[in-house]
Amino acid sequence: MAAATIVHDTSEAVELCASYGLYLKPITKMTISVALPQLKQPGKSISNWEVMERLKGMVHTHQFSTLRISKSTMDFIRFEGEVENKSLVKSFLACLDGKTIKLSGFSDILKVRAAEYKIDFPTRHDWDSFFRDAKDMNETLPGERPDTIHLEGLPCKWFALKDSGSEKPSEEALIKVFSKFGEIRNVDIPMLDPYREEMTGRNFHTFSFGGHLNFEAYIQYEEYAGFIKAMNALRGMKLMYKGEDGKAVACNIKVSFDSTKHLSDASIKKRQLERQKLQELEKQREEQKRKEKEAEERQKEEERKQKELEELEREKKREEKLRKREQKQKDREIRRNKKRLEKLQAEEQKKLQEKIKLEERKLLLAQRNLQSIRLIAELLS
Repeated sequence: MAAATIVHDTSEAVELCASYGLYLKPITKMTISVALPQLKQPGKSISNWEVMERLKGMVHTHQFSTLRISKSTMDFIRFEGEVENKSLVKSFLACLDGKTIKLSGFSDILKVRAAEYKIDFPTRHDWDSFFRDAKDMNETLPGERPDTIHLEGLPCKWFALKDSGSEKPSEEALIKVFSKFGEIRNVDIPMLDPYREEMTGRNFHTFSFGGHLNFEAYIQYEEYAGFIKAMNALRGMKLMYKGEDGKAVACNIKVSFDSTKHLSDASIKKRQLERQKLQELEKQREEQKRKEKEAEERQKEEERKQKELEELEREKKREEKLRKREQKQKDREIRRNKKRLEKLQAEEQKKLQEKIKLEERKLLLAQRNLQSIRLIAELLS
């Protein structure tokens, strides 16, 4: 769906649900085709921007809300234009359809064709013939008959519960808005089901070009009359939100009848069974994850203890090594001290021996002197 656009004129808006500030506004689009001449001079080209500006100039005092190129070929340029109100569409078509454009630098005249935009919206014949011809549908059963509307491109914020602080759409809000057309039997917002993406393989979180999150929804009415009223009210309309400040924005939504039995009792039961299986599977996965986490934690604890033991062993080895080194140093010091002591003792012994020898020599000399004196005394006597 396209991005939400600012609405300046809300005079044609029809109230959908005032408490949520939601309205329906007519789609006021037109398609404009400009036929291009054959380019005879090589290197020369027609400016899409210049053509667009000429179209804007052709509508005189009015102006487009939006004007964009939807397709561009060598033969034509197709534009999609949008105006503020439905009443202006005819005026715009009168100013554009069948008219011509003369571009600067080109002799050929460019013919303009304009028509009201053909809205892709199912008719009563479409759903009546579909359910009549469908072989696998039982029109007596809810969801297998024209009773369910499929909406796409609804902005999430517009359907969030008031004062909830959430930007998620609410089934309660959806029921309040669309019960205007009749009693609602059932609704489904796939994006609110956490298992739906896994069940269907689809992504229900979609962004518009404006960056706002959009969602799809299924609305099933109790009576065919409610379905008809809703389809008729939504045909040719866009959804408009008017804030408390009075500012309004609108966006295109895709509306179709459900042809997939989405809200049939069988489909609902099937989704419930699938959801239960996925919940069981999720529990098993969570249990497996818990066991794996516990095993991992045990492994980590064992590794931690192993590391502690290894660290203790290394510490013991370091201490033993240090003790041995200290013992070796002590032994070496003892040996060194012993050698030093032995050396000192040897030196002392040597000195003592020398002293004894000296004393003995002195004694011997004294004895010899005494003997000499005695001998001289005897000779003299």
